Order: sequence, then structure tokens, then C-alpha cells
Amino acid sequence: MVIQNILITLATVGCMEFVAWFAHKYIMHGFGWKWHEDHHRPDFKEGRWFEKNDLFFLVFATPGITCITLGTFTTHSWLFYVGLGITIYGAIYFLIHDVYIHQRFEWFRQLDSKYSRAILRAHGVHHAVQTKEECESFGLLVVNPKFFKRRSEWGKKKGKQVVMKKN
Repeated sequence: MVIQNILITLATVGCMEFVAWFAHKYIMHGFGWKWHEDHHRPDFKEGRWFEKNDLFFLVFATPGITCITLGTFTTHSWLFYVGLGITIYGAIYFLIHDVYIHQRFEWFRQLDSKYSRAILRAHGVHHAVQTKEECESFGLLVVNPKFFKRRSEWGKKKGKQVVMKKN
């Protein structure tokens, strides 16, 4: 039973990367753009520490809280571990996105690895566009392999020059 609960939690954490990618691409850059726009436009939040985008935290925390509550107070105890997985992913997302990438707190400034640099590059490319269209790299933990290379190498593929599309 313990192994099953650990597997449910880990599987949920893994699935949440896809859920976060989907929500970011189709909700935040879709009908939820009014909340997310200030995250892409620093001029919208001058003098404010909180962004409208932070409201998504409340929306995305709700399924985790609901699952933990239902798993605790019903016979469906497996829901507790789903909620735990959602909550763990939320904590990881907060630490990497808000703390490490956007430096909203002065923690993790010394991280320097190929993976951490790839995450920063991917997120930088995402934020290079300040509109809801034409962005790329909507995930957080799963990073396109090109971001592990130097920017100058992104258009090259196995000795052949590939032209990068600019739409």
C-alpha cells in the first residue's frame, strides 16, 4: 500500500508537467490572457509586487486542496496522494518559476548547471514575446533539447544549417 501511494504521488507530479504546459498554452495564453498578460509585460506591474497572474495560483491550488480533502474524509484515500502530487508539483513550480527564474525572492541565485541554464533559456525565449500569440516553451521541467545548447547553435542540426522560422 505504501509503494502504491508513493507511485500515485510520483505519477501525479509527472503528469502535472503536462497539465501545466496545457494550462499555460491554452488557458493562460487563451481566455485567461487578461490575468497572465502582466506577467509578460513588466510595464503593467510597475510598483506592484503581486501580478494579476498570481491569481492562477489560487485556481491551480484548488484541485490539490480538493483531492487532499476528499482523500482524507472519504473512502477514496488514493485521492489524498493525487492531491499531494499536485501540491508537490505546485511547490516545485513556485520554487523554479517564481524564486529561481523570476527572482521574486533572493534564494537559489547560485544555481548553475546545464539543466538550470536550459530552463532559464527556455523561459527567456517564452518571455521574449509580450503578446499571447507566437510564444514557445510553455512547460517548466521538460525542456526542449535545443535549450541545452548555446543560442548560436539552435539553428544547426548535425552539420547542416537549418533556417530558423521567424513568423
